[in-house]
Amino acid sequence: MISKLHYISQPAADGSHITAIQNALDAGCKWIQLRVKDAQEADVLAYATEAIALCRPYGAKLIVNDYPELALKAGADGVHLGLEDMPVSKAREIVGNNFIIGGTANTISHVLARIAEGVDYIGLGPFRFTSTKKKLSPVLGLDGYTAIMNEIQNLGFKTPVIAIGGIETDDIPHIMGTGIYGVAISGAITHADDRTSVVNNIHAFLDSAQITSTATI
Repeated sequence: MISKLHYISQPAADGSHITAIQNALDAGCKWIQLRVKDAQEADVLAYATEAIALCRPYGAKLIVNDYPELALKAGADGVHLGLEDMPVSKAREIVGNNFIIGGTANTISHVLARIAEGVDYIGLGPFRFTSTKKKLSPVLGLDGYTAIMNEIQNLGFKTPVIAIGGIETDDIPHIMGTGIYGVAISGAITHADDRTSVVNNIHAFLDSAQITSTATI
């Protein structure tokens, strides 16, 4: 099952992705995406190997951004592919059918293409400007999410869509109101003074939103 809360790694105060991941796990995150940019593959593999060792005792899943071969070699649970990364079909040949593959989208055309490719979930964004990504696609905002989610629902597609990109905790109720499945958070958890409270509050809202959604069907 795809989690409704994805933590996207970024360096912690000490500059380490591993510290940030450990902090997120301690706070209650169960779905971690290791997102290391501008690094040598050997370094990414080392990060992934260490991160999966951290995730296992917590029962958390590890998704590696960009590198299917390294994700598989490290023993991760999945890989996330950007719009300019390896094609999903090729990645599937590498990792097999039981590996989770997520894909980025910015438009309804991207979403439909990702669904046709057979991704397990879609990361739709960015919600707003974020400095964690160099080549930022056009910002969607609530209006963009609403329009795209309405089209997805009208077409009857059920692939989970995760909102991503500059999301703060106060944004979550508004974003979930568009029909989005879940949210991906980075800085709002990494830099929180009380990460556990932040994660608990997010989980509580997402759980209540799911119950409300189910009750209205």
